[in-house]
Amino acid sequence: MLPIDGRQLLNVKGELLKLKKKEGADCQLWHNVAWTEERKKQKNQLEQQRNRRLAVMRQRSQQRRAEETEEQRNSRLVIMAQRGQERRAEGTNEQRNSRLSAMLQHARERRLNVIEGQNHHQIQTFYAARTVLN
Repeated sequence: MLPIDGRQLLNVKGELLKLKKKEGADCQLWHNVAWTEERKKQKNQLEQQRNRRLAVMRQRSQQRRAEETEEQRNSRLVIMAQRGQERRAEGTNEQRNSRLSAMLQHARERRLNVIEGQNHHQIQTFYAARTVLN
C-alpha cells in the first residue's frame, strides 16, 4: 500500500464533506418537492370537496325551484324586490345630502351660464349699436 501524506488526506476529507453537503442539500430539495406535491394534492382534494358541496347545493336549489308553484315563485320575487327597495331607501342622510348638493350646484351652474349668455348678448348689442352710431 502506498503511503498517504497529510495533504492528500485533507483533500479526501474535503471532498467527502462536499459530497455530504451536496447529499444533504439534495435530500432537503427532495423533501421540499415532496412537501409541495403533498400540499398541492391536499389543495386539489379540498377544492374537489368544495365543488361537490356546491354542486349538491345547486341541485337542491334547482329541485326546490322546480317544485315551487308559480305563486310561490312570484312571492319570492316580490320579497326580493322589496329587499332591494329597502336597501336603496336605507341610503344615509349624507348620501342624500350629497345628491341634493350636486343637484343644487348643477342648477347654479345652469343659471350662471344663462346669465353669462345674456350678458354676452347685451355687450354685443351695445358694441353693435355704438358702431352703427359712429
